[in-house]
Amino acid sequence: MTDLDVDPDVEATPSPALWAERTGTRAYTGHNTRGAHVRIGDSKEEGVFSPGELLQLALAACSALSADHRLSHALGADFDAVVGVSNEKNQEENRYERLTVEIVSDLSALDDQTRARTLERAEIAIERGCTVGRTLAAGAPHQIVFTDEAAG
Repeated sequence: MTDLDVDPDVEATPSPALWAERTGTRAYTGHNTRGAHVRIGDSKEEGVFSPGELLQLALAACSALSADHRLSHALGADFDAVVGVSNEKNQEENRYERLTVEIVSDLSALDDQTRARTLERAEIAIERGCTVGRTLAAGAPHQIVFTDEAAG
């Protein structure tokens, strides 16, 4: 089986529509069917996210969302958290070597045993539930298709 073949034993679930419309030179607006949008462009431009930043934020947010239930169970429904993400970039190959997600939250109210158990369960929840992380870890192949028709 090649990277682009579909495994007949894996049932594919259709994804909601996502698309990006060109708004200018190296400028796009990404959309989903729920009405959200995000400005995407060159990392040198103000007021936009670069595609690499969106990838990193997707991993950070996916990790946080996956761990949220476990953390809120231990810390309370209104716990505060900030999720950061950093990268190590291979400039020669124009790709990220490593992405690191940091979930920052005050765990001082937890005893050592509860803290360790909560973090272990949060890590398991991330490993099981973060589609973005699982996709990156599996090295998902991708393809590009050009379609010749009027856009818009």
